[in-house]
Parts: sequence; structure tokens; C-alpha cells
Amino acid sequence: MADVTVVGQGIFLRGSIRGEGDLEIRGRIEGDVEVVGEVTIGDGALVKADVTARRITVRGAVAGNLTGEDGVRLEDGARVVGDVKGASIGISEGALLRGNVQTGHGAETQKGRARAAAKPAARTEMRKAPAVVATTARGNGAPRRAAESEERAGPPPPVVPALKKGARAALRKRSR
Repeated sequence: MADVTVVGQGIFLRGSIRGEGDLEIRGRIEGDVEVVGEVTIGDGALVKADVTARRITVRGAVAGNLTGEDGVRLEDGARVVGDVKGASIGISEGALLRGNVQTGHGAETQKGRARAAAKPAARTEMRKAPAVVATTARGNGAPRRAAESEERAGPPPPVVPALKKGARAALRKRSR
């Protein structure tokens, strides 16, 4: 650890922090943190920011996404609400994480995500619901359907399960 910048316990910073070297946070930060080196979030620290660094170690509280090129380590007492991405991720006993975890190198993971997202999109197709024209077909009051070229896209009708005969009464009795 060559150049270490320390944000002390009584310090509150709002804004973006960018730079080279290592950063140790013991106070409060709101904004974004992008550091080329290591970021250490101490015991009493509160960080409301997305943190990007080579390596991230968390002992305090973070509300934001953590992205560590080499890895992210959540130690005992760490509380993270956000997504964690890194080549390797370590979560110690006593650490709390509420969010998604993504391991591996960023480029490989993004390609895999793109492929996975493309497959379901290719299988699904938009269903078109026939439009109903307000004019009557032969003057008998029944509406007629629009031609195929005038169809509009829309969601399919909802599926409502049908109850068997007497099931509604049985449900009422149970709820009393």
C-alpha cells in the first residue's frame, strides 16, 4: 500500500471520489468512488455510493454496488445493500449482503449475459389481439372484427382459474 488516503471517522463527503492509490474510509461518503488501488471500508463507516476499485474490503455499511477487478471481500460486521461484482468474492460469517453476486471477469460475464438474454427473446413473440370495430357488421348490433392489417399488439387476456362447484362456499367456511 503505497499512497493511502484516509477519510476519518468524523468526516462526511458528498460527491465523486476518483484517483490512483489506495483509499481507507472510516467516515461517511455519498456519491461515487472510483479508485485504481484498494478500497477499505472500516468498521464505523457508512458509504452510500457505487464503489469501483482493484480490490475492495468491507467491514462497515455500504448502500450501493461494489465492483472489484481482483475481488471483493465482506468481513465480519459488513452490511451491503447492492450488487457485488468481482473476479473473486469472499463473504465471511457475520457479514450481511442483500443484492446480486456476480463472479468472474467482467467481459466474460457480460458476453454470457448477452447470450442468455438473446435466447429467450428469440423464442417469444408478441401476440396480437384482434381489434374490434365500433360499427356493426350487418346492422344486427354485433360488432365485427377488424381486418388482419388493422390488428393491434397487446397483452393476452388474464388467466383466471375456475373454481369447482361448491368450492367457493367451502372457502368461505374455512375463513370464518
